[in-house]
Amino acid sequence: MEAGACAPCQPSAPAVEELELELLLAALVQCYGYDFRGHERAVLRHKLAAAMAQLGARTISSLQDQVLHDAGAVATVLRALHVPPAALFDDAGEVAQLRAVLDASLRGAALPKVWLADCAGAMQAWTLAMLLREQQLDGRTEIFATVPSDEQLAQAQDASVALAELPALQENYVRCGGQGALLDHLIVQDGRAVLLPHLRSRITWAQYNLVTDASCNEFQLIVCRRALPDFGPVLRRRVLRLFHDSLAPFGVLGLDRPLNADDPLAASYRPLLPPLPWYRRTA
Repeated sequence: MEAGACAPCQPSAPAVEELELELLLAALVQCYGYDFRGHERAVLRHKLAAAMAQLGARTISSLQDQVLHDAGAVATVLRALHVPPAALFDDAGEVAQLRAVLDASLRGAALPKVWLADCAGAMQAWTLAMLLREQQLDGRTEIFATVPSDEQLAQAQDASVALAELPALQENYVRCGGQGALLDHLIVQDGRAVLLPHLRSRITWAQYNLVTDASCNEFQLIVCRRALPDFGPVLRRRVLRLFHDSLAPFGVLGLDRPLNADDPLAASYRPLLPPLPWYRRTA
């Protein structure tokens, strides 16, 4: 180095970690088609920390190396980044809100459709199917439950519940306002409990990417309360526009937080359960 020349600046540790993260996200989308680049960075770092601990990776770069060369590592990272699986009746607040909006959103439609976007697995869909049965809406309502990965799709379609788990799940059910026995909605097969066949027949499972896919149907109710908190502002606007394009007139939208007053779509909705983030489309 010539006299008086400055040594190259070394990037700070946070800058290096940010670069590592961007490279990992690029690898996931280029190699496997899963695009998390529009997600909140703080959320991604928190979720990736769990995957790194599980895989023994000290840095995001070492995690990326495993993702590029080990299918098992890819599966671990995707499980960490996607919406975690729900349990039956695991969110009393959400169940109470669903009970309050199902009749208002579905009763007047001839063949109502519900979209569980980025569904938290079979148990979230089963919970909704049971609520529809309680309100005598199950016979004509179709649930479209979409998940972003093949693994999640297979798990949802083959889901069952161990009999040993039923007492705790029954407590969840009662806590959420259930009046009878959880087993009234289930059937025991091969030592495990599964949803009644006629309720399972009302659930259509599909792989669907909220980041890239277009509107796929028209729905009277769209619920996306568990995935939206992970989305950054640009992706969030994109997904809300997608929901708007997929929601029938006077349909109901269930979100994770209230719409911003300056959101260009806000004028098309009115609160259904203020101050909770459930909205009826009016335009």
